[in-house]
Amino acid sequence: MPTEEVKIPRHLGIIMDGNGRWAEKRNKPRSFGHRAGSANVDRIVTHAFNRGVKTLSLFAFSCENWTRPEKEVNELMRLLEKYFKKFISKVLEKNVKLSVMGDVSVLSDKLKKIISDATERSAKNDGFVLNIGINYGGRQEIVRAVKDILAEGGEVSVDNISAHLYTSDFGEPDMIIRTGGELRISNFMLFQSAYSELYFTDVLWPDFDEKELDKAIAEYGERHRRFGGV
Repeated sequence: MPTEEVKIPRHLGIIMDGNGRWAEKRNKPRSFGHRAGSANVDRIVTHAFNRGVKTLSLFAFSCENWTRPEKEVNELMRLLEKYFKKFISKVLEKNVKLSVMGDVSVLSDKLKKIISDATERSAKNDGFVLNIGINYGGRQEIVRAVKDILAEGGEVSVDNISAHLYTSDFGEPDMIIRTGGELRISNFMLFQSAYSELYFTDVLWPDFDEKELDKAIAEYGERHRRFGGV
């Protein structure tokens, strides 16, 4: 008897929350949690693509995160540098295209160059997309899109805004996962998530492993997406 095909979100977004609390529960500095969370990214990226996800969008650093203590922000920037350096060879081998959404103009010259090199080297890959939000905010993205449309003399419409978003090449997320127990999407892909399936879990990001991702995907498979219909 044939088994029923499991529905897989083609585009999956993840708000990776809980690194700081994970560290505090272990009486460690928040930077310890961020390092653990960074190490978990590779595991989840690999498993998501193995399960059939084609585009994975990760919320790494928001526009609002600059208000955190300078020491913590600096640590997060160092981790981003390390991530792009360490995993670029892996993503190239696996035919993954790296994309970054957000205003990278305010980042250090060093990090901007690392990001530019990584995205350029993977630009022709067409197997998967790993899209990382850095200095990203959904409201800011919409304002940017509208400004670009007006500067071009175009009409402000839903389709035109969609075409001017960072995600225009790979579309809207079918599902958004937030780890860490908070029940909000915190300015992540606001325009694109109008009909995304939302999944919240209390599991802190460093503990969000392959089994937890499988649970989320399984729940996605049980949902009926109506997009405003019946």
